[in-house]
Amino acid sequence: MSFTQHYLGSRIDQRLALFLESWRAPVSDPGVEAAYGLLTDFILGGGKRIRPQLCYWGWRGAGGDDSEEIISAAAALELCHAGLLIHDDIMDGSELRRGRTTVHKNLAGLHEGPGAEAFGQAGGILLGSLSLAWSDALLSSCGVEPARLRAAHHLFDAMRTEVISGQYLDILAQLRSGASVPEALMMIRFKTAKYTVERPLQIGGALAGASSELLESYSRFGLPLGEAFQLRDDVLGTFGSSSETGKSALDDLREGKHTVLFAHAVQQASRAQLDHLRTWHGNPELTEERAAELRQIMTETGALGRVEEMIEERVRESVAALAAAQIKPEAANALTLLADRLAHRTK
Repeated sequence: MSFTQHYLGSRIDQRLALFLESWRAPVSDPGVEAAYGLLTDFILGGGKRIRPQLCYWGWRGAGGDDSEEIISAAAALELCHAGLLIHDDIMDGSELRRGRTTVHKNLAGLHEGPGAEAFGQAGGILLGSLSLAWSDALLSSCGVEPARLRAAHHLFDAMRTEVISGQYLDILAQLRSGASVPEALMMIRFKTAKYTVERPLQIGGALAGASSELLESYSRFGLPLGEAFQLRDDVLGTFGSSSETGKSALDDLREGKHTVLFAHAVQQASRAQLDHLRTWHGNPELTEERAAELRQIMTETGALGRVEEMIEERVRESVAALAAAQIKPEAANALTLLADRLAHRTK
């Protein structure tokens, strides 16, 4: 991570800490205070701060200066992300996030008895919703001129609608017989590409008064990069090291995630390989040994190699779009570095 990225991340964390300090538990109850503490620890305890950084550079690329207003707006995106992650972990039944116990599991651990797990999930839904509400509060109070804030808030609303729709497509794919490659790509476009890269850039741009042409350039850069980011995430979710990713390498396979990687493997598998994939992919009894066999099939069918090619194709498309954009040079340089880091990360 460059000095600029580290410095920017630190400023966003400082703004988040200040905001969370101002929104302490309104009820003097030790149980409520403990829950607020868990939420604060989760928000401040790690993460790549990708969306806030992209929001910041979307602002700078449109001519915005380095100010506290954009730091506040960018930090609001991290609160939104935290809330969505908490909900996602409940839906996936995940036990680890960022190398630590997930929020709903932590909540369950505060209590004993048969109702602890249900309590953890219900409490997690509430805390995730609270973080989402706080994201609105922070963005609305960031101090940017009202007309620009309204334009940005419209994009923020669109982003949340899109990511929830993408998540719904994800759970539908698990209920159905599976997703084809085009269906899996549509899912990641809405669940990740627009949410992670395109909209944060556009929100920052709109806050700075960006032209419609620049916002469209951000889209041409952001969508392929966002897809590359999720494709890399899928590879890491299956082939990555849990010590690096902070998540179990079995989660996606046990849950039966219908990724582009899996869809390619199904498309190219032999009858025996297909039977093996369908027997163990999404099987809660999946062992590390069986997972290794699934990974081998994904390699042998060429699925892993094809996804790596797709990542590179999208990075090239993204960088070409950035080169053609009328964007401030400092922001263009920062976004070029971010594009490489997001697509080729190891965690």
